Amino acid sequence: MNLDDLISEYADIEGRLADPSVHADQSLARRLGKRYAELRPIVETYRELSATEDDLAAARELAGEDETFAAEAADLDKRREDLEERLRRLLVPRDPNDGKDVILEIKAGEGGEESALFAGDLLRMYLRYAERVGWKTEVIDAHPSDLGGYKDVTVAVKARGQEDGAWTRLKYEGGVHRVQRVPVTESQGRIHTSAAGVLVTPEAEDVDVQIDPNDLRIDVYRSSGPGGQSVNTTDSAVRITHVPTGVVVSCQNEKSQLQNKEQALRILRSRLLAMAQEEADAAAAAERKSQVRTVDRSERVRTYNYPENRISDHRVGFKAYNLDQVLDGDLHNVTQALVDADMERRLAEAQGS
Repeated sequence: MNLDDLISEYADIEGRLADPSVHADQSLARRLGKRYAELRPIVETYRELSATEDDLAAARELAGEDETFAAEAADLDKRREDLEERLRRLLVPRDPNDGKDVILEIKAGEGGEESALFAGDLLRMYLRYAERVGWKTEVIDAHPSDLGGYKDVTVAVKARGQEDGAWTRLKYEGGVHRVQRVPVTESQGRIHTSAAGVLVTPEAEDVDVQIDPNDLRIDVYRSSGPGGQSVNTTDSAVRITHVPTGVVVSCQNEKSQLQNKEQALRILRSRLLAMAQEEADAAAAAERKSQVRTVDRSERVRTYNYPENRISDHRVGFKAYNLDQVLDGDLHNVTQALVDADMERRLAEAQGS
């Protein structure tokens, strides 16, 4: 779609959003609002560029009569170049899921209890990061370990009406995260290496994925836990198998069977959406394949080195020595390095096409 088409689409959506009848359908109004927010920076930048070009033409015309206009023309010319570059970046095709929220799963891997503790540290990091940027989080399912970590934990992250969804930044978190530190269970003070896996999928809305109830096998069972009051005495845990694809999800975090079923269906929808997009889009397939398959320490995307207070992202060569701050939720510079690298890649692809 060219620039004229986008401007026309923006005007059309603006008119539809002014129609009260559109807001009677909340789903439609929400989709139009999201698309309007996506197009706004493109249209605003284009309008500013057009105004700057007009001012530049006028300044150049008057420059022969007044030197002050020559200086103004130079400033306007630089402004025009900056706006052209901004517009070029805005016109690079967006990831179609950038407006979506995410389901984020963290799974302990090699390293036993130490890996489970690291999974808990990653969970805390993401929760703190979400809090910093104004996102809402909800722990959908969790299987704690004996020492307070997590064997696996699933979290929904919502951007709460922000222009970009949580997927915009968290999509780069998928993969194997490796930790190097002295475990609490190590009596000799030796540094160990263990790993945890992170899987990120865009959260699907009902309109994204239609699930035939006849395709589901639903099993209920008694939830398990480390002991005490957290262990249910009724069969409230739910396991759902999507028979056509073989995808299995389970949830035991809520108190009622119905609540656990709803949460499991949320996870299932997001996984099926990701699978459908993989099949339809080779780029999406390549992106998802970079995420964790087996939590193997050798297949890491990022290393957290506690003795050196260092964090390294091996995909883009990012390195910083503020690991303590990152684990407390200061993830912006890490994710920005990945956002910038992805933008440069997509710009290169757009120029080559």
